[in-house]
Parts: sequence; structure tokens; C-alpha cells
Amino acid sequence: MEKAFIKANEMVKDAEDIKIYSHIDCDGITGGSILSILLDRIDKEHELEFISLDKMEDIKIDNELTIFSDLGSGQHLDGFGSSLSKILILDHHPPVRKFNTKIKVSNGEFIEINPFYFGIDGSYEVSGGGLAYLLARSFGFYDLSWMGVLSAIGDMQDGLSGKLTGLNRYILEDGIENNLVKSINDLSIYGRQTRPIFVALSYFGDVNLPITNNKTECILMLKKLGIPRKNGRRQRSLCDLTVEEKGKIFSELVRMLSKEVPPKYIKYVPKLVSGDSYDFLGEKKYSPQRDATEFSTAINACSRHNHPEIALEVLKGDRRLALESMEHLTMDHRRYLAQKIEWIENEDRIIPLPNIQYFDGNDIKSEVIGTIAGMILSYGNWRKPIIGFTNIEDEKGIVKISLRCSRLLAHDGIHFGKIIRRVAEKVGGSGGGHPVACGAYIPEDSTNKFLELFNETLKGSI
Repeated sequence: MEKAFIKANEMVKDAEDIKIYSHIDCDGITGGSILSILLDRIDKEHELEFISLDKMEDIKIDNELTIFSDLGSGQHLDGFGSSLSKILILDHHPPVRKFNTKIKVSNGEFIEINPFYFGIDGSYEVSGGGLAYLLARSFGFYDLSWMGVLSAIGDMQDGLSGKLTGLNRYILEDGIENNLVKSINDLSIYGRQTRPIFVALSYFGDVNLPITNNKTECILMLKKLGIPRKNGRRQRSLCDLTVEEKGKIFSELVRMLSKEVPPKYIKYVPKLVSGDSYDFLGEKKYSPQRDATEFSTAINACSRHNHPEIALEVLKGDRRLALESMEHLTMDHRRYLAQKIEWIENEDRIIPLPNIQYFDGNDIKSEVIGTIAGMILSYGNWRKPIIGFTNIEDEKGIVKISLRCSRLLAHDGIHFGKIIRRVAEKVGGSGGGHPVACGAYIPEDSTNKFLELFNETLKGSI
């Protein structure tokens, strides 16, 4: 892999006209931003465009060098064969090509750097943004390491073990050594910097507990544990709690979860409750940008509402109007999610099948269907994956499928990203992703067939 990055480094140095295509999610936006900063610093003219996977086939390549960031490996590139552009792929998703497959471009220069080619699991050990950072690192730009950490967290690369591993750990160490990132073993509760602790607890986990979506129960739990909710008049956040207080909450959550899950999963429960969290030391305390998970949510809010350029400006250092716009988008994003979750719950739209559960999200934007699927997992049966689908606004006849599941299912060795790709291809679509979060695009008239095949595929596994 190091040799491949040396070749990629030379390819970038030799090019004068560069176009970057990057995926329109947190990992892709952060990876694209890293590459744009790199090219700015070495004085290279470039364009950056964020796209969804279904737009890959519409790309017309005519630049001297085309870089694909956080996409490209999972797509067939036969249509680019007549291109005059050199092609560099930096992608961590399972590749459709064998290692060293030659894509026939007119000038013969094609490099695909994918961790799977080197025995590294791209689902957990390095993200698309991580690969972009490793390219920037080859130019000596270690100060971008924090963005590699942000990419990994935005891509849920810590989802199984609760910490960054593999190349992600190597990137994290760069961030720590340069005093950019602090790694903290903490409770795995979202909103460490910004949410009152009783609110954060109410959203904990994908297994339904007495405190799930119940702030009153959370307040009573804290009172029982002897943990004050306020510092004077200010509500305390997770980052304000002492180690002893966090230990009390940890023990209580482990006890509650162990009562709810089958015996075979109990040994994994502590990994659901605690893990490593990451603070960006250049950001203000109590700001969403301080915590890696909250920052990734803000970036996703921009992408889900078709404003990736705002996240790009913030990541590249414009903290004036762009940061204010990001905060407004994040609030709008949360409000929209809450409305749609209430709609699904009130109309009882989650439909169970023997091995899966699904909902028709025809009133939900395709950009957020996956986010909502993950958030409503606790409303259904966490022992089954949940699938949401909706029509894509500007593409008639195409349905977007998103799947989310409990991290406990991944401990059974099920890789839903690989399964969803196989099933999607059987109905004339395409798909892929990670073990616990993945998606697909399929023809509209094949939705029922897709659900039937997916359910059948999981027979005996769930």
C-alpha cells in the first residue's frame, strides 16, 4: 500500500488539471476536503464535486487526472475506458475488481488504492477520508490527521469494537502526537458536549430499554445513582461528569441491557455501553465541533440537505458564515428527523417479516432514509435488521434502499453490505456498504421481490 501511495503522490505532482469526485456523506465530504486542502497547498488547479453512488454512470471524464474519493471500487468503470484522464481511486468499500485489474484508459495510468487488496478490512480499519489523509501524509501534511479521524467516526468505523483500529489507529496517533486529537474512554452516548445528560441517555442504544425515549425515566435513573443533573443553573453534559459518575452509569446500563438480550450476546454488552471518544482540541468545549461524533452529524446534516459546500467551507477553515449555516442546517435536520420518526411511529409503519422488518418511507427524503432507519431501530425488533425505502426525487423509477441493524448482529459475523449487494444485483440494481449500515438502488417495480429475496437470504441466520 505504501508503494501505491508513492505512485499516487507522483501522479498528483505531475498533473495540472485535476477533478475530484467524492461521496456525499460525512466520510466522502471530509475525504474530498482533505484532498482539496492538499491540492491548494501544492498549488494545483482542481474542481471538487460531491455525488451519490447512483450518479457514477453519468460522469463524463475529461480532466488530466480524475480522483475518486470514497467511491469507485464498488462500481464497474467500463464506461471510462475511452477517457484521456489518468484515474486514481481512493476507496475503502469492497471492490468489484481483482487486485491489479487494468482499466484501459487511453494513456494507461490507473491506480486503485483499496485496503482490501492489502489484507486490511475497509469496514473497520480505514475510511475513504483516511485514505485521502494517507495521500496528504505522503506530502508531509500531518496536521490533517484529525480529519482522518473525523472521517472514520462519520463512517462508523468504530461500530463493532467501540474504538478505532488498524490504519485508523495509526491516523489517530498522528493526531494525538500533533496535539490535535484527544482519545478518551467514555460512555457510548451521543451528545457528549451539547446535550444534557438525561436527554442524551434517552437516546442511548438500539436495544429498547426502560429509559429509551423516556426522559423522565432517565432523570429518575440519575437520581437513583446520586448523579446531579446541574452545575448551578447549567445542565450537565456527559463531558462534565466525573469518572466515578460515569462508572455508575456504565454499571447500570450493562445491568439493564443484560436483562434484555439473549445470553449469547451478554459478553458483547460492555462494548455497546462504552468505547473511545475523540475530542478535537482546536475546537471550543461544548461546541458540536469538539466531539467527533457530533461534528460528523453536522457534516451529514449538510449533505442530507444538499449543501455539502457548507461543510466543505467549515472543514477548510471558513468558520464565519459557513459555521452559522451548518448550525442552522443541523437544527433543521433534527427537526425533520423527529417529524418523520413520529410519522412512522404513529402510523405503525414498521412491517415485520420472519427475518427482516421494513417500512415504506415514501414521504421521506432519500438522503435521510438511512439515518431514520437507524434511529427507529429501537421502535421495532432490534433482533432483525430494519430496511427503509423511498423514491428518489429526481430519478423516476428508482428506489433507494437503506438497511441498519444492531451492532450485536455484526458480532454474529453477518455482513449486510455484502448481502445487500448480491440481492440488489438479482433484481437489476446495485448496492453495498458496511456490516451494520448499507444501502442499494433498485428499480421501483422490484421492491417486493427485493424484500422477499432478502428475507429468504437470511433464513437460518437471524
